[in-house]
Amino acid sequence: MNKSLRLATVAPEHPPAAASDDAKIGTHVSYAQDAFERWMLFLDTLGERADNMIAHERQGMPPLLDFDYELLLDARTFERSANYALLRITRVGDDCWDDCVDEAKPPVIVIDPRAGHGPGIGGFKRDSEVGMAMHEGHPVYFVIFYPEPMPGQTLSDVHYALRDFVSEVARRHPDTGPVLYGNCQAGWAATLLAADCDGLTGPIVLNGSPLSYWSGEAASSPMRMMGALSGGAWAAHMISDLGDGRFDGAWLAQNFETLQPEKAIWDKYANLFAHADTERERFLEFERWWNGYYTLSREEILGITQNLFIGNRLEQGEMQLDAHCTVDLKRISNPLIIFASDGDNITPPEQAMGWIGKLYPDTDALKAAGQRIVYMTHPRVGHLGIFVSGSVARLQHRAILESLDDVEALSPGLYEMVIDNPSGDPDCETGDFEVRFEPREVDDLGIASDDAALKQVAQISRINEAVYSTFVSPWIRAATTPASAEALRALHPMRWTRTMFSEQVNPWMALIKSTAETLRETRSPLPDDHPAIVAERALSARTGEGIGAWRKGRDAWITHVFGAMFGNFPFAAATTQAEKPSASSKKE
Repeated sequence: MNKSLRLATVAPEHPPAAASDDAKIGTHVSYAQDAFERWMLFLDTLGERADNMIAHERQGMPPLLDFDYELLLDARTFERSANYALLRITRVGDDCWDDCVDEAKPPVIVIDPRAGHGPGIGGFKRDSEVGMAMHEGHPVYFVIFYPEPMPGQTLSDVHYALRDFVSEVARRHPDTGPVLYGNCQAGWAATLLAADCDGLTGPIVLNGSPLSYWSGEAASSPMRMMGALSGGAWAAHMISDLGDGRFDGAWLAQNFETLQPEKAIWDKYANLFAHADTERERFLEFERWWNGYYTLSREEILGITQNLFIGNRLEQGEMQLDAHCTVDLKRISNPLIIFASDGDNITPPEQAMGWIGKLYPDTDALKAAGQRIVYMTHPRVGHLGIFVSGSVARLQHRAILESLDDVEALSPGLYEMVIDNPSGDPDCETGDFEVRFEPREVDDLGIASDDAALKQVAQISRINEAVYSTFVSPWIRAATTPASAEALRALHPMRWTRTMFSEQVNPWMALIKSTAETLRETRSPLPDDHPAIVAERALSARTGEGIGAWRKGRDAWITHVFGAMFGNFPFAAATTQAEKPSASSKKE
């Protein structure tokens, strides 16, 4: 009796241990199944991205605008031809814009950047620069460009095409000057219109535009140092020669991704894998634009590198448009609104505003020139977020458009545009936030650069370019054919790493696609607080941090090598831009 009682007491101690083991096994099995399902959905999303990319190229890569439009002018037919065109936005959804527009308001011309990708970033969704301009009742025009440049196309050809576009819009709206919205590279293209020999009327909004490419601390944008360490403009010249006179925009896109590889090649995909059920559409929406690579002519890319980047001639007033006109930023009399972000490591605020202190040594000089410059900074949004973030469009860009009259009424000087939004809601009503223009001193900007080092960089670039042009370029041009250029284009890593997931290239993707379709009907994802999911995301975060640490070491090495070769470039003890949020982030 006592024995049976003892056994009865001891025996129950074993089943809980067995149950615990079974629970652990069940946890591992359920996670393995969930991870496999997400992996299939992840690969299928990459497959759809590849198919979208191929289909877009076969369609001629039309602009990715979420608005109906009509073609007004095609600069390919101009006497000085360029691959640009002017569109008028005509409809949004089911609404004809002609029934809603307020003709008393100034027209808005949105110019998208030609920096490797195609047009559309300013209007590829409703909450965008185009969308906000339409919401405010402005007539809206959009400048696009085609995938291939005209033969021998130059920056001057593009400049005069843009001038004709602005003249056409001004002719259609004679009572008020147009508002030019320039994004990134298009910002300095818009600035050229105001700084050339003819000038321009109407406000100009510059969003993440690098007018002062070498300003600021070295660590704020270390990849520009790599351009100096590689010897200057000759590399772009060689790539253009290998491309049969065309510079493949995929090279620029690759440069953007290498700025912060932890974001571009890890976090973006890790987030898609972790949220394969919910992130698919947003991922595909942005990738449709990001993976459309347009080309520039050899003359254009050399003009950009020699005048803006390496030569820094725009800031110095030495950029020659043609034999009759030199661009001078001091000619600008238009009100300027500069929008930059501390989280932008492609065009940090120093590059967007450094030219102000170079042109105007103090605020009195700025006022004497009759200039009104308004700047606004965002604390964290990345470079692309300045153009595409829905919350930025619904607050900052809306505030800019609603404040145009106030900006034009300002007396000459430098002002900071401050938005007080107590609710923090970007969709707040107009009366719920306040816009102030606080006077600032040019000295407050505190932006420095090392002109002596830059002169050395420019001189080395000119020497290398002369040597390459004389002794190497003729041989490469003679050996290059359209077929070889197209083969190099197809083999670029930014293309084949995408197209390899297409069913048209990889037959195994058909099995992935059918498996993913079945899984979407039956899938029951694990909760976010599942122990294995928590561990997975912690490991992913540590991996991203490790890549980020490597990138910071790379950037520090580049910066110090540059300093050793070209002298003391300004450093700052404060947190560098390289440690701030991603410039390629697509949202806040």
